[in-house]
Amino acid sequence: MTQMRKWTRGAQRFAVTATCLLMMTACAAFQQSEDAESPEDLTAEEIYQRAEFTLESGDGEEAANLFGEVERLYPYSELARRALVMQAYSYHVDRDYEAARAAAERFLANYPADEDAPWAQYIVALSYYDQIDDVGRDQGLTFQALQALRNVLEGYPESEHARSAALKFDLAFDHLAAKEMEVGRYYLKRGHYLAAINRFRVVVEDFQTTSQTPEALHRLVESYLALGLESEAQTAGAILGHNFKGTEWYVSSYASLTRSGLEPEAQGESWLRQVLRQTLRGEWI
Repeated sequence: MTQMRKWTRGAQRFAVTATCLLMMTACAAFQQSEDAESPEDLTAEEIYQRAEFTLESGDGEEAANLFGEVERLYPYSELARRALVMQAYSYHVDRDYEAARAAAERFLANYPADEDAPWAQYIVALSYYDQIDDVGRDQGLTFQALQALRNVLEGYPESEHARSAALKFDLAFDHLAAKEMEVGRYYLKRGHYLAAINRFRVVVEDFQTTSQTPEALHRLVESYLALGLESEAQTAGAILGHNFKGTEWYVSSYASLTRSGLEPEAQGESWLRQVLRQTLRGEWI
């Protein structure tokens, strides 16, 4: 009986091994068959399917090449149009942003009214947006991303990509404000108060809807107090208190003002007074 069990287990292992070898051989043969066939020997549907399989396998560059073959070999087919936008997407998956943008823009030029036009425009926007990685980089890409995202929002407001574009637009806008804050803090730390104020003012006036605004107002309080400009510091504190009273920035500003015997309230007729008037009328933030 023991010998029988050993023989059975051995037979099972042999069967499993043989099956695996057969499957590997079949897969290799299938791959060789695929490699042996050039795109010229295939129909548009077959090339397109191979491109989709290649993309799903993670090879964006090869997928883009295959989608390009659909358009090259069958330029007047129904699949040629779809293959072009898929080529743009494949390039983007491969992080070849310039090629992705070029393919997407060519699609928009050739098929502006196509149902995939919103997606193509979104790929154009992503080709800029996905290169924004930190506030230390040149902001030209951020401006280009904002414009391209705006094109999605204004050109295709009802598309499935509009919501994602709106979110990315807000994040890119916040990114620009963060850059201004970074430079402003640099000047503030080194005692260049007027240069710092100019940066924080840009955030308050031009990027007021971003998450950077509360800190910008607090830094204005700090900068104006350092210069002895108490009225401006008080007004900045008043705006901060009106809009962001529950934040750490207001707590810090309030403490700084009270240490100087001041209160966060409107004083003088500086540019901040106009901002406060807009705030009270509900026209700001």
